[in-house]
Amino acid sequence: MKMDWNSIDSIHKRIVERVKKSAQMRRARLKQNAFEFKPFSVKQKKVLTWWCKDSPVKDKDGIVADGAIRSGKTLCMSLSFVLWAMSTFNQQNLGMAGKTIGSFRRNVLFWLKLMLKSRRYHVVDHRTDNMLEVSKNGVINYFYIFGGKDERSQDLIQGITLAGMFFDEVALMPESFVNQATGRCSVDGSKYWFNCNPDNPRHWFKLNWIDKAKEKNLVYLHFTMDDNLSLSPKIKQRYRSMYVGVFFKRFIEGIWCVADGLVYSMFDEDKHVIHGECPYSPMHHVSIDYGTVNPFSAGMWGFDGKRAIRERELYYNGREKGVRLDDETYYQKLKELIGDTPIEYIIIDPSAASFIEVIKKHGEYMVKGAKNDVLDGIRVTTTFLNTGRLFVHESCTNTIEEFGLYSWDEESGDDKVIKENDHAMDDTRYYCNTFMRKWLRWEC
Repeated sequence: MKMDWNSIDSIHKRIVERVKKSAQMRRARLKQNAFEFKPFSVKQKKVLTWWCKDSPVKDKDGIVADGAIRSGKTLCMSLSFVLWAMSTFNQQNLGMAGKTIGSFRRNVLFWLKLMLKSRRYHVVDHRTDNMLEVSKNGVINYFYIFGGKDERSQDLIQGITLAGMFFDEVALMPESFVNQATGRCSVDGSKYWFNCNPDNPRHWFKLNWIDKAKEKNLVYLHFTMDDNLSLSPKIKQRYRSMYVGVFFKRFIEGIWCVADGLVYSMFDEDKHVIHGECPYSPMHHVSIDYGTVNPFSAGMWGFDGKRAIRERELYYNGREKGVRLDDETYYQKLKELIGDTPIEYIIIDPSAASFIEVIKKHGEYMVKGAKNDVLDGIRVTTTFLNTGRLFVHESCTNTIEEFGLYSWDEESGDDKVIKENDHAMDDTRYYCNTFMRKWLRWEC
């Protein structure tokens, strides 16, 4: 077919446009994947360079960075770990761990991959094997990801030989897992990276690693939010307003301290108690702390998308009444509490197996197992109270009373609450940690 010059010119213009568009898309992808580094603080620079040949502490066996939240520890620790590994080893296995693999991917790996790619490292994430393959200039190393959530986690790391290990939020891991992981670092020149927020001063990591940093030949650095130069004064103030009591000392001041006094010392009846008619809430749930000899506590919660109100409560103490109720009777009382209000589901501790079966047998309500981590649940509830997201109606007298009595066990020396005046507090914690935290996507 014979083509004239106009046709050829038209084809040429379309090709040029396609090339331009393709180039624009490539630039957009590169820009999207780029990581914009902010200026590093003095402590962050120490983390990034402590292992370098000119460093006075290059012969140390590891580094510990603890302190406040949002202080820039995780970003510089994870990057430093990989930069050290890539400049020291080739064709070696290394380990990285979080409390769970999911939390590590979300909180550490997402940003780490962006940082590495911006420094022109080639990164391949083998999600099936939970392994990150990192290469540059002919050097390649393999970074395996582990979760250290419980005692059984140590079994997952047995058998592997590692050239180094990075632990994010190490204070949330069992000692057996950390000991197993550090014990796998048998390659000459291997080192450890530990990163965490403070906990109880009798915590095993504080006693066995931080307090023995010199003995174990470790670098120790303590961080505050002022060590993160990317945080504005407004953001720092927002984080400071989220916590009070023991959580303020640990997460904002970065102090390893004992929990003492009232658990919810920030609870203020003038601020947190709703009088008169409750505002309209489009969504409702019920949370239950099940008891037969101990009190049975249930709360009806209304949620408007931003804040929750405990509108009604059911509180029955069989010991005080002198009459124990069976599961069917409790179920009828639960129906009276709910009335005609449509509810999304009932949140209850999975250990209340018999009562859960009764609810399922009747088939009227959906059941969701509560997240029953005590300290984490208290932390979440504290934040919601402190930021004006959690309220109680004046009719919930038992709940209001328990807020004023629920206390830390100061004599235990650990983060434990006194197992008294805690039943409404338990079902409140279930609601906050199971539903509100997920809905508001609040993570600490």
